[in-house]
Amino acid sequence: MIQSKGALLMDKTQKLHPGQNFSPLQFKRIDGPDYQFGGSGTWQALFVYRGKHCPICKGYLGKIKQLLEKFETLGVNVVALSADSEAQTRETFDAVKPNFPLLYGIDVPMMQELGLYISEPRSATETDHPFPEPGLFVVNPAGSLQIIDISNAPFTRPDLDVLLGGLEFVIANAYPIRGTHR
Repeated sequence: MIQSKGALLMDKTQKLHPGQNFSPLQFKRIDGPDYQFGGSGTWQALFVYRGKHCPICKGYLGKIKQLLEKFETLGVNVVALSADSEAQTRETFDAVKPNFPLLYGIDVPMMQELGLYISEPRSATETDHPFPEPGLFVVNPAGSLQIIDISNAPFTRPDLDVLLGGLEFVIANAYPIRGTHR
């Protein structure tokens, strides 16, 4: 809770913690069956993006596309998720032509469950629904959250080259999950 001018602001999101088990979640997927993210067995990276209305997101998805082979070399499965409809996600897919799955249709309760910041559209020309601000969740083969990065603005996201270098180090050195002290 945050105190602002004598009033308490209540946060409706829960906070995910590094090291906690990430139970498998099912998401709708463009051009494929529903996608399960989480659980054990492999490294997974879930990039949450704002939606088709965001040009920064399209550029970021394009950079992920360029670096996908490096993620795959590390054994990291990559997906991207938005709250867009199937039609809106199709437009993003056609614009970016990603070589990784695009997932869509998360609702506000799921955004809250993931601990994402949520924004309202500024106008009907931006989009027609609340949308998540950027987030990244990396789950290790044990099914635990290894890395969490959540932003409240489109301008701050992990540098993908730094992320790849970090994942390479974590995987090669069995580096422990950080930020677990409570």
